[in-house]
Amino acid sequence: MKLTWLGHASWRIEIEQAVILIDPWVKDSPVFPAERRDEALAGATHILMTHGHFDHATDAPGIAKELGIPVAGIFDLMQYWEKHHGIEVIGFNKGGTVDLGGASVTMVNATHSSSFADGDGRPVYAGHESGYMIAGEGRVIYHSGDTDIMADMEWMGDLHKPDIGILSVGGHFTMDPARAAYAARRWFDFDSIVCSHYRTFPALEPDISPLKALKARLIEPEIMQSFTP
Repeated sequence: MKLTWLGHASWRIEIEQAVILIDPWVKDSPVFPAERRDEALAGATHILMTHGHFDHATDAPGIAKELGIPVAGIFDLMQYWEKHHGIEVIGFNKGGTVDLGGASVTMVNATHSSSFADGDGRPVYAGHESGYMIAGEGRVIYHSGDTDIMADMEWMGDLHKPDIGILSVGGHFTMDPARAAYAARRWFDFDSIVCSHYRTFPALEPDISPLKALKARLIEPEIMQSFTP
């Protein structure tokens, strides 16, 4: 297993026979090094989407078409992309599980919003926001997606028992470090916590000290530096 942060909330996860790009935002991201795009996308087998906001979904259809790989995510958005972009999709919904290259991926709840802008800048519904439990190689990754804390995390932690948490911690649009730490301490038993959805804009530069107080190993990823959690 190998994880690589592409900046913001974008990830490359190598697990089982899959190389999964989660919310790949590489074209106009203010933090991703454009000259390393080919390296970030090399060998990708699937794209996994958490929701439709521009900083998550803008690049995905083009990358899928370029690489000839499927995009998996909430049914509503996948149906729209299949019709309007002509790409291969795997549309499913919360509680559903799909096999992505030997990795078992279950869509779980998140609490956020999900839309994209039409040609006139008006918001278009993009299906519900989501997180994922990604199981493979004897481990379970919880990718929270963009979310606040929620009571659903209790059963999610108890049922799926993830040992790795990729958690949104930037605040302003999602949980901040104190809220993420509360959720991790109360409902999960992570071996490793990986920070995500932060260090992109001034509003997402939090004090992560609350996470350092937890017993889990805290990983503050660096862009394009792969690691095994």
